[in-house]
Amino acid sequence: MDRTVQIHGFASQGFIHTDNNNWLTTNSADEVSGEFTDFGVNATTQVTDKFRIGAQIYDRNLGKLGRWHPSLDWAVASYKLRPWLGVRAGKVKTVIGLLNDTQDLDFLHPFALLPQSIYPTDLRESTISHWGGDFFGDIPLGRAAGHLSYTAYAGMRRDSHYGGYPYLLKSPPPQINFRVYGGLQYGGDLRWTTPLKGLLLGVSRMNEDINGDGTTTILGPTLPYHETSKADWTNQYYGQYVAGKLELDAEYRRYWRDQMIFSDLFEIQTDVRGWYFAGAYRLSRRFQVGSYYSRYSLYSGDFFLGPTSGHTYDKVVTARVDFNTHFDLKVEGHFMDGVGVPGLYPDGFYYNDNPRGLKRYTNALVVKSSFNF
Repeated sequence: MDRTVQIHGFASQGFIHTDNNNWLTTNSADEVSGEFTDFGVNATTQVTDKFRIGAQIYDRNLGKLGRWHPSLDWAVASYKLRPWLGVRAGKVKTVIGLLNDTQDLDFLHPFALLPQSIYPTDLRESTISHWGGDFFGDIPLGRAAGHLSYTAYAGMRRDSHYGGYPYLLKSPPPQINFRVYGGLQYGGDLRWTTPLKGLLLGVSRMNEDINGDGTTTILGPTLPYHETSKADWTNQYYGQYVAGKLELDAEYRRYWRDQMIFSDLFEIQTDVRGWYFAGAYRLSRRFQVGSYYSRYSLYSGDFFLGPTSGHTYDKVVTARVDFNTHFDLKVEGHFMDGVGVPGLYPDGFYYNDNPRGLKRYTNALVVKSSFNF
C-alpha cells in the first residue's frame, strides 16, 4: 500500500472596515483593518486501509485575538472497523452543527465570515476541538430512506488565552485573568441524508462541565478567582439543500449556561439563541454570489447588569471570485442592527474596543483573499 504523506494547507488575508463601531476586536471604524489573517498546515497519511493519522498546526491574528500564538489545531488517529463503526482519538475536531468541523476550510464556503449567530469567530477556540475520542459511522437505511451518519464524542476542552471570552473578562469590570479555562465536553451529532436528492437534515447536542481559575482585581488587590458550571449545554438543528448551482443552508442553536462565579458566591444564567438562513448560487465556474440573514439574541440574569437582553441581526451579501482551484477572493457587506450585550458575553462587539460608546447600527465591508494547496 502507498503510504504517501499528504501535506496541505491554507492561508487567508482579510480587511475589515466599519462605519460606526469597532468590530471583532479590530480598529475597523478608525481605519481599514488588515488584522484578519490565519493559516494552517496539515499532514496526513493512510497507514493501512483502515488506519489513518494526521495533524494540523494553526495560527491567526484577528485584532486582539490569536496574536500569532500557534496551536495544535487537531492531531488524530482514526481507525474504521466497519462502515458503521469507526474510532478516532487525540485532539479531535468537534462535530456540532453543519459547519463547525469545516469552518476553517474557507474554499468550501461562499462567505468571508460564516453566520456569527452560530459560528462566532471570536469564540473559535471554545468549540473547534477537544482532547478525547469519537465513535462515528454511516448506517444505510435503504434506497427509499437514505442513510444516517453519526458521531458520539467525549473529551476535554482547553481554551486559548487569546480567545474572545478571556479577552472580554480582562476589561473592567470585573477584570479577570484566567490561568486555565476548560473542562469536560461530550455530545453527539446525527445527520440524515434523505432520499430527496440534495437534502440533508441534522441535530447536535453538546454538554459541558467548564471550570475557570485565575485572578481578579475587582476589589482592588489581586485575588484568586474561580468559576464553575452548574449546567452548560447546546442544542443545534440544521438543514442543507443542494440542487445544481444552488445551495441553501439553515441552522438554529440554543446555548444555555448556568454558572457560579467568584468562588461560588454568585450565580449567573445565560441563554443564547441564534439562527440563520443562507443561500448561494454559482453564476459561472469562477463566480458565485450569496446572502444570509443571521439573528442572535441573549437573555441573562447577570450579577453586575441585572436582568438584561440584547441582540445582533445581520443582513449579508457576498460575491466570490475563484481565480483558479487554489486562490479566491470574497467581497462581503454586513448590515447589522444591535451589538448584543457586550459586557456579558462575546458577540463581536466589546466595550474596551469602543471607548466612545457603542451605537446600535453597524455597516461593515469585509474583503478576504484565500489560498489553499
